[in-house]
Amino acid sequence: MAKVVTFGELMIRLQPYNYERFVQADHLEFTFGGGEANVAVSLANYGMDAVYVTKLPAHAIGQCAVNSLRRYGVDTSRIVRGGDRVGIYFNEKGASQRPSVCIYDRAHSAIQEAQPGDFDWDAVFEGAEWFHFTGITPALGPNVVEICRDACKAAKAKGIKISCDLNYRGKLWTREQAREAMSGLCQYVDVCISNEEDAKDVFGIEAEATDITAGALNKEGYKSVAKQLADKFGFEKVAITLRESKSAFDNDWSAMLYDGTDYCFSKVYHLHIIDRIGGGDSFGGGLIYALLSGKSTQEAVEFAVAASALKHSIEGDYNFATLAEVEKLAGGDGSGRVQR
Repeated sequence: MAKVVTFGELMIRLQPYNYERFVQADHLEFTFGGGEANVAVSLANYGMDAVYVTKLPAHAIGQCAVNSLRRYGVDTSRIVRGGDRVGIYFNEKGASQRPSVCIYDRAHSAIQEAQPGDFDWDAVFEGAEWFHFTGITPALGPNVVEICRDACKAAKAKGIKISCDLNYRGKLWTREQAREAMSGLCQYVDVCISNEEDAKDVFGIEAEATDITAGALNKEGYKSVAKQLADKFGFEKVAITLRESKSAFDNDWSAMLYDGTDYCFSKVYHLHIIDRIGGGDSFGGGLIYALLSGKSTQEAVEFAVAASALKHSIEGDYNFATLAEVEKLAGGDGSGRVQR
């Protein structure tokens, strides 16, 4: 069973019930989520040894956050306890032509105020085969950029594969800040995950003849994006998720995986969305599992996209799709018929 380490921020998710707007809601659902934590849950569901690293307060809410991962088999033994608060994000689910809205309240969270000396990466990476982080984590501040750099250096020194989902968040930092930080961190990355916007926002690499707001994607353009990213940083593989958004409910979802030689496109899923948040993270978890399991480039992208397609049908950040369910969908059975 492969050991995978992920590092990032675990947040409280507060959300109006059903599809209410913030201004009409008088009570909110309380759950937890965060990019790298979502990946860890996926990997634990697939039977891998998933270790999640972060910093959380020692009080009861911090413990609730830890427990939210423990219940799904994630190893939380390397979580550092300290600081005063757990970051929060408020989510208003979109419907029809009204998009979803996220509002962050994560200033002065425990992980945002963490320092490099809080983490013993040599101990964390003992026996690990893979390390995963996203561009959301270094966006929390220069100190967290340094922590990510230390982690990448320690992982690289141990010969551990490193993956990064670029995940640009304009509410957390500017494009210029992202480019400076991620250009340094990506020197250590083996597998890069991006979408139709991230490569442009972070590195200025754009697919031609594509209008994401109109839901029109030129798949051929993404071959150029993947190759430019690989050539720039020496990535072994580049995955690009492709979302054609018709409305908040209805998307076409697929991906491409470039391995330095071949450009492999997955089948396209026509999604009717229950919850979009965590869709990219479930793709990342599926891709890491597939690559560690020795799947071919085509098989890996099919597995990752199938995992993500299933996540879009599940409420909350975490993907609870089983390995058997993902394999079945990746194999072509997407009928949704009742299982008896």
